[in-house]
Amino acid sequence: MSEKNSNPADGRAAAKTVTRRDFVAAIGGIGIGAILAGAGVSAFLVGDEVYAVEASGGYLLVDTKKCGACETCMLACSLAHSGRTNVNLSRLQLTKNPLGCFPLDVQQNQCRQCPYPSCVDACPTGAMHADPETGVRLVAEGKCIGCERCIEACPFTPSRVQWNYEDKCAQKCDLCLNTPYWDQEGGPGGKQACVEVCPMRAISFTRTIPRQSDEGYDVNLRNEHWAIIGFPIDDAGRVRPDVSVPTASVVPPQPADAAEEE
Repeated sequence: MSEKNSNPADGRAAAKTVTRRDFVAAIGGIGIGAILAGAGVSAFLVGDEVYAVEASGGYLLVDTKKCGACETCMLACSLAHSGRTNVNLSRLQLTKNPLGCFPLDVQQNQCRQCPYPSCVDACPTGAMHADPETGVRLVAEGKCIGCERCIEACPFTPSRVQWNYEDKCAQKCDLCLNTPYWDQEGGPGGKQACVEVCPMRAISFTRTIPRQSDEGYDVNLRNEHWAIIGFPIDDAGRVRPDVSVPTASVVPPQPADAAEEE
């Protein structure tokens, strides 16, 4: 693994630690939420100290209605991080419901890099932490003791933190910050394997903190290219592609008598 992944957040903790007394005195009667929401920082009370966690430097957005459920993103994730072609080792998980109707038959489950990361708060060893340079929430595998508290603490189903049953440690999306088997620069300032390989372009990267809801992370990534091949780009799917994008070439419906003659 890369050197970044082996280094815990000790330096960050020392630089961003204040006593509980100083913290309470500083916020006065305003309230912690009002201060931290504007600063892009969350904080946790640990023992007699307060640890501030800065916002992540990036986030993954998906378009469930555009996803083809091919699992290419999962294979790329597994290869980049572990060098193995095993979708069970992917940090981005795709769930399918064979009895569901579109678009509820497929769900892309990416880590949301939460502004208030409960997984970081739950970790007793500091293995789950925010990278001091990028703010990305990630796991220092060497410090993970396998308690799985981070997995249980994740408020989403399925959990965005997975148990790596081969390497015996917790894992989660790190925006490809630590990808020893991929020769590209990752992280918020680089590339993400899933974004690069998705044939449907159903995954995107943004530096802007999304609205903290399902709709904030599952967005409309359908553009004019989507309309050109004949698919509607509005969420309801009711607007003809050539109406949304006048240059889109849509095959006109054939008259019933012409269809019968054929």
